[in-house]
Amino acid sequence: MPHLDFTQPPFDVLSAAERQSIRKNTQIRYLAKDERFSADDLSYFYVVIKGQIEQLLAGEFVATYLGSNHTDHLNSNDWFDSRRLPKSFTEEDKEAATFIPIKSTVPISNGKPKNESDISPYEFRAIEDTLLLQINGTTVDKISAQNHLVRQLLSEDLPERLKALQQRRSGQSLDASYHGYNEQQEVQQIMMQPVIDVSLLPVHIIDATSSLYEAAHIMTKAGLKHVLVRPLNQLNPAQAQILDNDLKTDLDQNLDRNLGNNLDSSLVTDSANTQTPSNYSGRTLGILTDTDICRAVSDQQNPATTPCQRYASFNLRTIDADDEIGDALLTMTRYRIHRLPVIDANGEVAGVLGQSDMLAHIGHHSQLISLQIEQAKDLPSLATAVELIGRYIRAQHQNGIKIGNVSRMVHAQVFTKLWQLIVPDEVMKNTCVIVMGSEGRGEQIMRTDQDNALIIRDGYSHPDLAQFAETFNHHLATLGYPLCDGNIMMTNPMWRQPLKQFKTQISLWFRNTDPIHSIYLSAIFDGEYVCGDESLLTSVREHLKIAHRQSDLMFVRQFARAALQFGDVGQWWQKFVPLLGGKPSSYDIDLKKAGIFPLVHGIRTLALENDIFDAPSSKGRLKALVQVRALNQQRADTLLEALEFFMAQRLSVALSTDDKHARQVDPTTLSALERDLLNECLAVVKSFKDQLSRHYQLEFN
Repeated sequence: MPHLDFTQPPFDVLSAAERQSIRKNTQIRYLAKDERFSADDLSYFYVVIKGQIEQLLAGEFVATYLGSNHTDHLNSNDWFDSRRLPKSFTEEDKEAATFIPIKSTVPISNGKPKNESDISPYEFRAIEDTLLLQINGTTVDKISAQNHLVRQLLSEDLPERLKALQQRRSGQSLDASYHGYNEQQEVQQIMMQPVIDVSLLPVHIIDATSSLYEAAHIMTKAGLKHVLVRPLNQLNPAQAQILDNDLKTDLDQNLDRNLGNNLDSSLVTDSANTQTPSNYSGRTLGILTDTDICRAVSDQQNPATTPCQRYASFNLRTIDADDEIGDALLTMTRYRIHRLPVIDANGEVAGVLGQSDMLAHIGHHSQLISLQIEQAKDLPSLATAVELIGRYIRAQHQNGIKIGNVSRMVHAQVFTKLWQLIVPDEVMKNTCVIVMGSEGRGEQIMRTDQDNALIIRDGYSHPDLAQFAETFNHHLATLGYPLCDGNIMMTNPMWRQPLKQFKTQISLWFRNTDPIHSIYLSAIFDGEYVCGDESLLTSVREHLKIAHRQSDLMFVRQFARAALQFGDVGQWWQKFVPLLGGKPSSYDIDLKKAGIFPLVHGIRTLALENDIFDAPSSKGRLKALVQVRALNQQRADTLLEALEFFMAQRLSVALSTDDKHARQVDPTTLSALERDLLNECLAVVKSFKDQLSRHYQLEFN
């Protein structure tokens, strides 16, 4: 009779004794076409050798499980546990009942749990003559209890099963003696570690009234190139009075330059956080570096009498202690900074993350790519660095690194360097280049369509701005970033405007019901800073919040419709039909329409509803939604895991086919584990769309 393939999940992690136990408790099972499992059959774990089994719930289609005759992939026999029962009251139902809209125009659904006794088991029917291996369920349970790798593969927790897939992609040894990563694989996973794991620089804080000499003395004694500075609004009145009026005027000018004339919004951090000026917070500290002291000496200032405040910078970026090292690398490369204060759960500085220490911790060649981009003097040398990005992403993906850490690398650094090569400093200071779409969210895979804009300071003009924009978009296309089909690029005058006109346009988009305006709003909502004067983007985000609050109360409801515009493709399995002469011509699934877009736009809509404008990434929005209790942590984690799975599959298609759009995937080319996870992630999308439909009272079939 057919034997179990012990090279295929979930049996590829069994010890010799466990394999023998499985063999003893396995028998062959045949089901004729249209035959169904009896009640006694629902106590086994099954592997489909040939044919296909349809899973139903109360007569409704759930999934299809395939034998190797329906797929082109090795390790392609699907498996399922017939004992698993439907959830009586799913997490999605609970979540629908806990949405708390800012605007009270959208009623909240109230899900009601069913009694456990009301739960009907799944039904299983053979679509064609089918051959299965039937394994005793108790045996599987015993092995799962003692083998954590089997338990992970069979878990009902999606993140656990996705972790198993990542381990296999990274080529890890999965025999029973395996208990951890080897050294090389540990390095490859390091970017997912929290920044607190890096050796941080010690914290030395001085008052704004302290002299540059005192700061230099502390730096020398501590062996540092910086000190943190407590700003004036954290000094007591007696300390602040020390500064005379002339100095205060000079300080105000310095603050205006650093803070964009807006003290209340001076901190641009990686976490939305409203501060009270009178309260101490690590996020409100400034920094003074050895370079600043050199600048003061160059200005012929007396270090013994010149206060630190005059040369310190206060528009600091910070990072939370539990954020990932990959996030820190992204922030440093995007904003060209070398130090990040690390903020703990109490809002205090736990230490300072230095770029050199972080790069040493990573021990990877990604920093060399950043260095090569920074040193590029012309388009050919920049193109060489861009090609290295592609190779790096390919290697990281093949080593099982999560897509969220693969994609958010150095694309923004490329855009910054290109803009620097094209425009004079004057233009750089009076404009702000932003990226939108997947790049703005930090979710771009390889080099996909351009989505960019240029915000111009009010009152500033340059005769060559249009030509600069044309050159920028053209050179990006030359570097392999395709032009945007929707023309959402700075070559389009609509996306190259002064700040005031941008604000007027945004207000118009909120008032108009034309679907194209929702697309434009989605783009600008995802906008992220690349280079230039970031205060221009900050002003746009502030206006987005104002325009949204002034919009029609039902705007969010209409905005949410886009997440439901594509049909439910969770039943793509139904396209499988019994064919004697071969497989159907195409099972292709559009990963963007089926998975990525509904998740991204649904999360975007919830963020809009809850006034979350400072977190353009889906990951950042989910984190913020948890903080405002619009989602719970488990639901947010599941949505993010599903999104990253779809993006990883899309990247796999791009790397195997050189298709930059990389939307279509044929499930029959996937392994059984990938196919199982694809089905699970599509189910997450369906439940999320159901959830949005109930919450916003929209029709969804």
